[in-house]
Amino acid sequence: MAAAAADNNKMKMKKKLAGRSFHNGRFVRRLREACGEVGEERLRLVEGTVRGFVDERGEPWEDDRGDRGGNNNNKNPICGVTYRPKGGEEDQGELVTVRAHLTIVCDGMYSSLRKNLVKDPKIELPSFFVGLLLKDEGKDRILPFPNHGHVVLADPSPILFYPISSTETRCLIDIKAKKLPRVSTGELAKYLTERVAPQVPDQLREPFLAAVKEGRVRSMQNKLMPAEVFTCDGALMLGDAFNMRHPLTGGGMTVALHDSKLLCDMLSHLKSFEHKRSTTLATKAFHTERKPWAATINTLANALYKVFCRTGEEWNEEMQSACFDYLSLGGMYSQGPISLLGGLNPRPFVLVAHFFMVALYGIGRLLKPFPTPKGLLIGCQLLMGAIAIILPIIKAEGIVRVFAPFLIGETRKGFGARQRTTAAAPSLDKKKKTR
Repeated sequence: MAAAAADNNKMKMKKKLAGRSFHNGRFVRRLREACGEVGEERLRLVEGTVRGFVDERGEPWEDDRGDRGGNNNNKNPICGVTYRPKGGEEDQGELVTVRAHLTIVCDGMYSSLRKNLVKDPKIELPSFFVGLLLKDEGKDRILPFPNHGHVVLADPSPILFYPISSTETRCLIDIKAKKLPRVSTGELAKYLTERVAPQVPDQLREPFLAAVKEGRVRSMQNKLMPAEVFTCDGALMLGDAFNMRHPLTGGGMTVALHDSKLLCDMLSHLKSFEHKRSTTLATKAFHTERKPWAATINTLANALYKVFCRTGEEWNEEMQSACFDYLSLGGMYSQGPISLLGGLNPRPFVLVAHFFMVALYGIGRLLKPFPTPKGLLIGCQLLMGAIAIILPIIKAEGIVRVFAPFLIGETRKGFGARQRTTAAAPSLDKKKKTR
């Protein structure tokens, strides 16, 4: 009976699972509004530009690592920040100092504070995203499959379409270039009209050209950065300031929300953050515990992007075709990758298994109805290409931390015990003095 009840609960949970696309700016604004409803006695919202950290004396914080390298900096704890309130001039007005037992750095992909905590972040700049807003002018839904995301395998890199409201569709064009075509001279509009528009599906081409003509084009630099392990008493990092992957799969918010929940769980047993060393010990396992989960999302995003970018080689075309046909098989062949994509089953071994199953599926098709020299050659190239795509990504994330985090020895239970021992030490000394 208990097993049957558990199965029924699982079925109900599966039925409740659904994907949602939304306007990111509105979502973040609503999160801030929700925080504001907590009340000023518990939470006070202040808008401003942070200029730097402060130490115990309220002076500008200085990095004490010197030239010895590494990302461990526990001799000089961070005790707050200085910021310029919103509305103040860039080079005028007084800086305001705010003290805090714990400072969480989450100032986004263009973080100005990251370099203070991570000495040499490994940032890659693979491409740009150019964004357009396609509007439904009261006609039929412009997407071929309403309420679904669409990926167009364009040349040389993919184009995304997904709804963000009942009347608006976001279009993101990936442009592989070191420098984006200039907007002011019309180069970008010309590129979108002449190079991209002919590759857009017929149903979307008219709204696409209308959005380009309207001129409301937004762009951003795509960045990749594996999370670096660091410790600094009084400070932690979250979000794109800490870890970035290609935005093709929209995994950034998924990782950020999961990291926030994990961090809350680790800090929940502390009565306060006043003892910075205890807080650091309580969260030291954060990097290890998040790694398998976050690395799966990161690896999937970066690997899919490389697969979907055309290289002009035949094995690459076969890999793209095999990827879509593999998903079309349905059952576990679609449920597995989709569960990885949505963060529902973020297991590194499952990701690697499906990735190479796609490669083997493509090789198998090349060898039908019987092997030929050309088929064998392209099959070998496809397998080597698949290895060349995924291995560097996993290596950058850290092979041991991704696949065998138990070997690191940093478990939440272990650090909880160490933290309690550290916290108990002062009381023992006090008893000795009393006696």
